[in-house]
Amino acid sequence: MDGYQKQNSSAIVKAAARLVDNGKAGTLSRVQEVVEFARLMNYQKIGIAYCFGMEKYARAIETLLTEEWFDVSAVSCSVGGLKQSEVNSTSCIPKVSCNPLGQAQQLNAENVDLTLIIGICVGHDILLNRNLSMDFTTLVVKDRKHNHAPLLGFVE
Repeated sequence: MDGYQKQNSSAIVKAAARLVDNGKAGTLSRVQEVVEFARLMNYQKIGIAYCFGMEKYARAIETLLTEEWFDVSAVSCSVGGLKQSEVNSTSCIPKVSCNPLGQAQQLNAENVDLTLIIGICVGHDILLNRNLSMDFTTLVVKDRKHNHAPLLGFVE
C-alpha cells in the first residue's frame, strides 16, 4: 500500500481516477483517454514505438497528437536497418530486422515523457518495455488474425 503514496505513483493513480470517476468510464475511446491522461500528467513529449506494418496507424496517431499540441517522436521497429542475421544468428532471412532495443534507445535519448506502443510483436514488446526509461502504455496490440482485437473469439 505504501507504493501508492509515493509521488510518482500517486500522480498516476489520481490522473487515472479522473478518467474513470464521475461517470466518465466508457465515454472516451482509448486514444481520447491517452490524450486526457497525458494532459493530466503534464506530459509534453509523446513517443510512439510502432511496427512498420502499422505505420499508417502510427502516422494517424502522430498527426492527432501534434494537433493536440504535443511534441511527438515516432520510431519504427526497423530503426537502424539491422539485418536479421545481426539480431538473430540463426536467421537466414535477408530482410531488415525489428529493432526494439534501438526503438527504446532512441526514445530514451529523445527524453520523451510517455511512449505509446502500436503493434509491436510479442517478444519484441517485452524487450522494448524492459528498456524504456519513461512511462509507457500499449495503444494497439498486434493480432493479425482478429484485426488487432485479441479478445475476439474468446468473449461473445
